Amino acid sequence: MSTDEFIVTQEGLDKLQQELTERLVKRITIADKIEYAKNLGDLSENFEYQEAKDDQVQNESRVAELEYMIKRCTVKAKDTAKGAGISLGSKITARVNGTLKEFQVVSFNESDPAKGKISNESPLGVALLGKKSGETVSVATPRGTTMEYEIVDIG
Repeated sequence: MSTDEFIVTQEGLDKLQQELTERLVKRITIADKIEYAKNLGDLSENFEYQEAKDDQVQNESRVAELEYMIKRCTVKAKDTAKGAGISLGSKITARVNGTLKEFQVVSFNESDPAKGKISNESPLGVALLGKKSGETVSVATPRGTTMEYEIVDIG
């Protein structure tokens, strides 16, 4: 894989494609706003026009970014081989400080820790990759402490 490529789960690719579709629809709405604002008169003092143009720049920038990402991503299927251990896309139940927590290992651009989606490049993600049910991993926290994660189940 070249440095211009990155790995995503199928779910991650689906979200990128969905956002691209929404942005392409939004492009039409923004164009309509610009046309309307042009008809209001003097563009140099036309706040609606400036705001619509700013929206257009932001939207087009994100469209270009999404198209770039979609063209260069590689979908990594979850390794379903028996005993393969944790891989990208794996859902994990782990015991942390006596509490069961659920995580999913995803690519860096899909991560959302609040939803339990951890990056495969994060300290926890790196520690979990390849591990099997029943194993325990230790992860250093930014505060300098160590957290123990006992892997209870891999789905």
